[in-house]
Amino acid sequence: MDASGEIRDFLTSRRARLRPEEVGLTVYGPRRVPGLRREEVATLAGISVDYYNRMERGNLSGASESVLDTLARALRLDDAERAHLFDLARAVQPLAPPPRRRSAKPRVRPALQQIVDAMVGVPAVLINHRQDFLAANALARALYVDMFDGHERPNAARFIFLDPRAHDVYPGWNSVARDVVSALRSAAGRKPDDRGLTDLVGELSTRSNEFRQYWARHDVGLHLSGVKRFHHPHVGDMELRYDGLDVILDPDLTIYAYTAEPGSRSAEALALLGTLVATAAEGDNYARDHA
Repeated sequence: MDASGEIRDFLTSRRARLRPEEVGLTVYGPRRVPGLRREEVATLAGISVDYYNRMERGNLSGASESVLDTLARALRLDDAERAHLFDLARAVQPLAPPPRRRSAKPRVRPALQQIVDAMVGVPAVLINHRQDFLAANALARALYVDMFDGHERPNAARFIFLDPRAHDVYPGWNSVARDVVSALRSAAGRKPDDRGLTDLVGELSTRSNEFRQYWARHDVGLHLSGVKRFHHPHVGDMELRYDGLDVILDPDLTIYAYTAEPGSRSAEALALLGTLVATAAEGDNYARDHA
């Protein structure tokens, strides 16, 4: 990915979303374009206009941590956006970039699969920075039955943007789509030389107009917790909370567990799904023992 272009578009998009009155500036007369002007950002950040212009043209090389901090405050960046700005700055430091290599096939340590399988009663999945589902317990496979259909290790982004069933699975499709794109955008900032990630973004940009529109917003996010709504073909609608657990020894991997509010309709539906999974497993065991 073009790091300089990423910097330019990211800073421009963050500047455009701020109104002068939000940052304590007085506006005199109408403006032709929304957002702050470059000189206003420079003033808020305490740097020269020429310096900020150079930064917005994509040149963050040599920018100190303190300068990046003041710029982040001036643009009202949240934690994920600030981390993304620092990732972009690291990507353009005057060092020889590493060669782009095709990503190796993801491998999962057996211990991680065992941890995921041991999380009984809650759907649990292991996901990498490219949104590949590397491992899942039986309840998660049942929850994501359409995503796993024909795929041993599906990719959430491909399913959301390229499989029409995703709109039925996610009643709040727009929110889910926005979140997955912002997670991919954050990953791209951290790993600008990841060929597998670049290929994925290129594929989705080519095949999905919706993905192109979300990608052009330059939104970034971490999304380690929140709520998702599901429509399951066998148990109906569910509203589940997800929480991400980072794997310390594998920094690109996160385990996500899904829970329902106790006593809720969603909890009943999730329990029913667990019963269906257990019944199916007993049937498979019986057929195998009597084959």
